[in-house]
Amino acid sequence: MINILVGSNWGDEGKGKMTDYFAKNADIVVRFQGGNNAGHTIINKYGKFALHLLPSGIFYENVVNILGPGVAFNLSAFIEELDYIKSNINFTPKILISDRAQVLMPYHVLLDVYEEERLGKKQFGSTKSGIAPFYSEKYQKTGIQVSDLYDDKILSEKIDTSIEIKNILFANLYKKPTIDKNEFIPELIENFKKIKPYICNTTKFLNDSIKSGKNIILEGQLGALRDPDNGIYPFSTSSSTLAGFSTVGAGIPIKKINTITTVVKSYSSCVGAGPFVTELFGEEGNELRKRGGDNGEYGAKTGRPRRVGWLDLVATKYGCLLQGATEIALTLIDVLSYLEKIPVCCEYKIDEELTKDFPVTNKLYNAKPVYKYLKGWKCDISNIREYNDLPKEAKTYIEFIEKFIDIDIKWISNGPKRENIIMK
Repeated sequence: MINILVGSNWGDEGKGKMTDYFAKNADIVVRFQGGNNAGHTIINKYGKFALHLLPSGIFYENVVNILGPGVAFNLSAFIEELDYIKSNINFTPKILISDRAQVLMPYHVLLDVYEEERLGKKQFGSTKSGIAPFYSEKYQKTGIQVSDLYDDKILSEKIDTSIEIKNILFANLYKKPTIDKNEFIPELIENFKKIKPYICNTTKFLNDSIKSGKNIILEGQLGALRDPDNGIYPFSTSSSTLAGFSTVGAGIPIKKINTITTVVKSYSSCVGAGPFVTELFGEEGNELRKRGGDNGEYGAKTGRPRRVGWLDLVATKYGCLLQGATEIALTLIDVLSYLEKIPVCCEYKIDEELTKDFPVTNKLYNAKPVYKYLKGWKCDISNIREYNDLPKEAKTYIEFIEKFIDIDIKWISNGPKRENIIMK
């Protein structure tokens, strides 16, 4: 059984909690793309954690957590995160790292920082984690795979090729100091020694696991609208965030997929730049941000205040379509309990024309939300565990979303903790 768990919108939908919830019945959880540029927040008996590279099955002793070949693997960030998790749990987690994963290098981070600085007001809202330069180099075929770390000669030659071009950029475009490989290779080698026990052929491991009937979760980072091909380009990430890419990034056959659980947030939020049609400002936005999530809407990676807005069903339906959702997990519905009436965007008005189709990025700047208003329930619903026990107004809200998207909502998250889940 293989379930892909992905986001419907800009990220920040609550995928970490849902993966953590599903992982209790899983044998394996796989990260298939992205790096330490975003975070999944999880609250459990050990405390509150923001995961960046580690898969969200890390808090279950029986689960094997895999970083697949599609991941941007930052060795130092991985070691720091793993050490922190190990210091807060009472067991040694099971982790495997693909020998085909590529290594995010220190100069990728520098390039990311310098380029955003150069762009100034035109920057893309990068987390400055080196992700765009990393994937650029990967597709230029000059990147470094984890397997290259076993051979000092190959590693040194590849780094020489890479930094020759980068030093020209550092000196002449960015007016920054050049880099010397001898400044970071010793730390790279030392970190490699620490992660060596985790490295293996994860593609073989996963495909053998499929044959033996293991339950596997493929965990996506960010959401459909951050996909570089189908999202709000150029305000996207640099790897595909879609379920269709998961089999590539994990190294398994597409025909083995059983379900695609797409996470939809009960309102909208995002970190980073780009058009955001239902965005709220002023006191209205501050109130929703303050009430959102566990301690408000702030990025798990950056700590930046998230941009917030009302639920955008035009964007959400498009995102679920891209993901090929077979079921929906609706999250953070408890956050809306303070509202007398709840706006839901069901259409865009663009140049005096109404549309329910999500447009290309440049048209989004002129899009105005057209709202329908649903009655709020004005009571705490976080302790409810059965769907029929929800107030009728909350059920109306859920069923309105379900009908609009035309995909079954199977799971409802009504609080930040692991146990705050209703199965519909």
